[in-house]
Amino acid sequence: MSDFHLSAQSREEAGKGSSRRLRRLEGLVPAIVYGGNSSPRSVQLAHKDLKRALEEQSFYSSVITLDIDGKEEPVILKALQRHPARPLVLHADFQRATAGTVLKVNVPVHFLNETNCKGVKLQGGVIHHDSVEIEVSCSPKDLPEFIEVDLGEIELDQVIHLSDIKAPKGVTFIALSHDSDLPIVSIHKAKGASADPEPEADAAGEGGPEGGE
Repeated sequence: MSDFHLSAQSREEAGKGSSRRLRRLEGLVPAIVYGGNSSPRSVQLAHKDLKRALEEQSFYSSVITLDIDGKEEPVILKALQRHPARPLVLHADFQRATAGTVLKVNVPVHFLNETNCKGVKLQGGVIHHDSVEIEVSCSPKDLPEFIEVDLGEIELDQVIHLSDIKAPKGVTFIALSHDSDLPIVSIHKAKGASADPEPEADAAGEGGPEGGE
């Protein structure tokens, strides 16, 4: 689990006008912290610090230490609102991740041995990623940074489903708890590729120029 720290300050003003001023004049991002046994809390944090953290893939599936006015709270990132055309974060939602909390988080999938995969290297297949993240349920202490799937021995036309992956200790795959065994990755022939070349026609076979009476 990665260790991320962000500093934030309480925010009293609310509304779109206040949020615009924060972003435009002070380089701050409005955010909300909710969940646990405490009331939701409006905060603000430096855009440059949040943007830098967002460049790390593990930030999205890690418990973050959010220092609010000098008091630390463990949280996870639940939602982001981004500007449609500019590299700006407009708003962030954080959920408290205190002990006893059950988290629901999308965790990225890391595919191992893709270049050495039997179905690709020996059988001419192409890897198709059906899912690049898995929604999990767990306590904050069990939250995995990523889920590994080893493709080394996967063969042509084989599909790995969610049930084929071993969940880390303390982690539940939410789709399986709803009887949904999702495909995660598969190996197939490339479009237009023929599995076996057709045999050449026999020039002297039946129906040839010398086959008549």
